Amino acid sequence: MIIIKHLKKKFLKYENKKKLHEFYAVNDISFEAKDGEIVGILGPNGAGKTTLLRMIGGIMKPTSGTVSFDSFHYEDNEIEIKQKIAYLSGNTKIYQSISAYELLHMCCEFYGIPKDKAEKRILDISKNLEMDSFLYNRIENLSTGQTQRVNIARCFVHDPKYYILDEATSGLDIISSQIILDFIKKEKKRGRTILYSTHYMEEAENICDQVIMINHGKIIQTGTPDEIKKKTKTTNLRDSFFALIGDDKNEE
Repeated sequence: MIIIKHLKKKFLKYENKKKLHEFYAVNDISFEAKDGEIVGILGPNGAGKTTLLRMIGGIMKPTSGTVSFDSFHYEDNEIEIKQKIAYLSGNTKIYQSISAYELLHMCCEFYGIPKDKAEKRILDISKNLEMDSFLYNRIENLSTGQTQRVNIARCFVHDPKYYILDEATSGLDIISSQIILDFIKKEKKRGRTILYSTHYMEEAENICDQVIMINHGKIIQTGTPDEIKKKTKTTNLRDSFFALIGDDKNEE
């Protein structure tokens, strides 16, 4: 289980290019993500999704608040926690001049996975992400969707418990997106705890058990997709979001 309590992140920016102004990209966010649960972090660009996930993933230190993984905290157990995390950033770059197979072997070595277990893990994850047809191709020759599947495989090759996924299907074709979503559903059945950030409301409605809607760094609604639609008297999460923000449609 991942428990987030009163998480905040403060930044400074220039107002009208003259005066420094404090603002909170994430402002007092609390929620829980249970084992075997997909929790969607939904909101427009600039809502604070990436900053929130970076703090949860241990990449960025919060201004205040706490993050715990099964009662472990970064202050005392940073290495242990990060060994159990798969963190997928929306703009991660990977080596272009090697094959997907070679990249995954490098990642296995990084995580200290024995060679015999590494080979089986690579072949298993290649099958699950439908990578067999291009596993031995150089990454620079792959399509955008194929490259993203390799990127995801890279994050999951050590068989982590906690998945933190930031815009995993952004810009992908419908086939690649569905392969990735199906894989995430399989991992949920294995009891993995999954945080899934997206601005594709329809996608979240399809796979998420719980949804955290945020705007301007604050939670504006939580619940299952059906609960949120019922509360807002709408038929889909996209309409629910607009019902919640009203006239406030400006991005940060």
